[in-house]
Amino acid sequence: ETARRIFQTTGYSDGLIRVGESYLEAKRPIDALKMFKLSHDQARSAILIEKAAMVISKMLDEEVNE
Repeated sequence: ETARRIFQTTGYSDGLIRVGESYLEAKRPIDALKMFKLSHDQARSAILIEKAAMVISKMLDEEVNE
């Protein structure tokens, strides 16, 4: 968390991406997405957004089918 604060304060993109990757490993995708967005990493952000959209879509489909 100390590294995250430093990278966030300084705007160090590579550091923010590394923190985001560690959040993904720790199964914290929302926090990872925040780090990717702050680092302006469009590719990683898009992957997580797409996964979130698929999960939400599946949940809505299940709700309709109940």
